[in-house]
This record gives sequence, structure tokens and C-alpha cells, in this order.
Amino acid sequence: MIIFNVTSIVEDSVHQDFYNFMHDIYMPAVLASNKFADAKLFRLTEPVNEGVTYCAQYTAHSPADLEVYRNEYLPELHHRLMKQFPEKIVVFSSVLELTQP
Repeated sequence: MIIFNVTSIVEDSVHQDFYNFMHDIYMPAVLASNKFADAKLFRLTEPVNEGVTYCAQYTAHSPADLEVYRNEYLPELHHRLMKQFPEKIVVFSSVLELTQP
């Protein structure tokens, strides 16, 4: 299992708008790529940072699907996100792989 984790640190002044944007627009657009099985949005509770920190986790069908998403879909979606919240958010991503003994 491959999880594409996207962490966003959001200024307090726009965090509700960001939350709505993620649920109503951004996450449905990610799922519409058909590269992920599901999407979840978490709010980070510890450690406490400035602003509000959200982690969106998308479960990829395969490493190849994640790569296609990152190359073909992510640039436009990221641009849309940054245009919606200019200078109000910091975003970084990581990839997690489920390990089992």
C-alpha cells in the first residue's frame, strides 16, 4: 500500500475556507484522477504549530499510478490550491509505504 501524504500548514484566518476547499473541490479532483482508492483529511493535534496543520492522505492503487498523478495531475491542482490561498499556506508532501513482517 502506498500513501501520498500532503501536509498543509494553514494560517488561522483561512483555515475554515481551506477545509471547505479541500473537501468540496481539491480532494474530489484528486480522486477523479482515478489514481487513488480513497482520500482522508486529518487535522494535526500534536505538536501544536502556528496556524492549523492538515494532512491529506491518498491511498494510491500502485506506485506507477502515484507517479502518473504527480506528473500529470498534481502541477495543475497545486497551482489551483496556491492561487486560492496565496501566501496563506505552506505545503509539503511525503510518500508512505505499508510494511508488514
